[in-house]
Amino acid sequence: MTAPTEERVDRNALVGASAVVTGVSNGIGRATAVALAESGANVVGCYYSDHDGAARVRSQIEETGREAVILQADTGDPGTAQRLAAEATSRWGSLDIWVNNAARLMVKPLIETSDDDWHALLAANLHGYFYGSRAAAEIMYAQRRGRIINITSAADVLVVANLGAYITAKGGIVGLTKTLALEAAAHGVTVNAVSPGATDTPLNIKAYTPEVRRTYEQRIPLGRIGSEEEIADVVVFVASEASRYMTGQEIVVDGGLVINGTVGHALD
Repeated sequence: MTAPTEERVDRNALVGASAVVTGVSNGIGRATAVALAESGANVVGCYYSDHDGAARVRSQIEETGREAVILQADTGDPGTAQRLAAEATSRWGSLDIWVNNAARLMVKPLIETSDDDWHALLAANLHGYFYGSRAAAEIMYAQRRGRIINITSAADVLVVANLGAYITAKGGIVGLTKTLALEAAAHGVTVNAVSPGATDTPLNIKAYTPEVRRTYEQRIPLGRIGSEEEIADVVVFVASEASRYMTGQEIVVDGGLVINGTVGHALD
């Protein structure tokens, strides 16, 4: 007798899910918002100042057949997270996925970093993640389900000089991720961090000189700098049911860079 076959469930599908993504006008945020929509999610996104980029990502999401709401907002403002959460729940009745992504880069020696530089960078790169995580958790705890995903950076593992404020923020995000993961687990909510390595994004255009690019290509075992879409694909996995037993993790997506200690030892 042939055993009955179970219907195959696509655990990567997000059909009908409600997602919030911060910093969607370009880069990893744009790619993530579009990838979530391609997997079936409706998306609320925010951007700081790039109106044209925001319009493009709205069109890209709508081309997938999903709904998009793109708001201009500053994630360093505590009220922004509440506004985004309310928009998602009022439109679609739930909040299933929250991706903290909005960030900016500052390349400056620590001794030359002013008080204003320091606080301004942390406002976007760390405080906004706290505000977003808190707003998402409040709703997801009541629902008894949800995914909070924080975009960090492999630079907190393989440290780069002159990124003191940026890396401090990224390390703080990992601590936030792990602590909240423990608190959220009892409520059916998972919290994870996705840490991109060298990735081609508008954020890195100025910092990635030709010499920097050559060095990365030599040091990354896969031989190239990553793309926004390759990071977004991992975010979609973490947002999906396929990741249901994973929480409190920092998932490094870097082509093998941080594990590469090879310096050319002579062979026996």
